[in-house]
Amino acid sequence: MSLYSEKVMEHFRNPKNVGTIENADGIGEVGNAKCGDIMKIYLKIENNIVSDVKFETFGCGSAIASSSMATELIMGKPLGEVLQLTNKAVTEALGGLPAHKLHCSVLAEEAIRAAVKDYYDKNGIEYDHSQFPDCPCCEEHE
Repeated sequence: MSLYSEKVMEHFRNPKNVGTIENADGIGEVGNAKCGDIMKIYLKIENNIVSDVKFETFGCGSAIASSSMATELIMGKPLGEVLQLTNKAVTEALGGLPAHKLHCSVLAEEAIRAAVKDYYDKNGIEYDHSQFPDCPCCEEHE
C-alpha cells in the first residue's frame, strides 16, 4: 500500500495553479519552522469572488499537493465560502494524508486565510477578527 493517495501524487506531479499573480488583490504567506515548508497564495478578487488563484510552495510533496488542491477548492468561490475552507476539507479532497503530513493541509488553510485578510486590509473592508484566530494583529483588537 502506498503512503500517498493517487490524488496526492497527481497534485504533486502536476500541480494546478502554480505561479504568481501580478498586482494580486491579496497575498498570504505562511511557513512551518519545524518542517521548513513555506506557502504563498495569491488571490485575484472580482465582485467578492476568487477569479484567479496561484501559489508558490517550497516544501515536500504533501505541501505542494495541499496547495494545489486548496487552490482548486476556492477557485470561483465567494470569499465567505473561501473562509470556510478547512484543512480537513483539503485532506479529504486529496484522499487523505499521512498523520505526520497533516500540517501541510493546515498551512494551505492558513495561507488562504492570510491572503483574504490581506485583501480586506488593503481595501479597508471591515471583517470579523474571530475569522482569523491565528493572526497576532487581530488578537490585539479583541
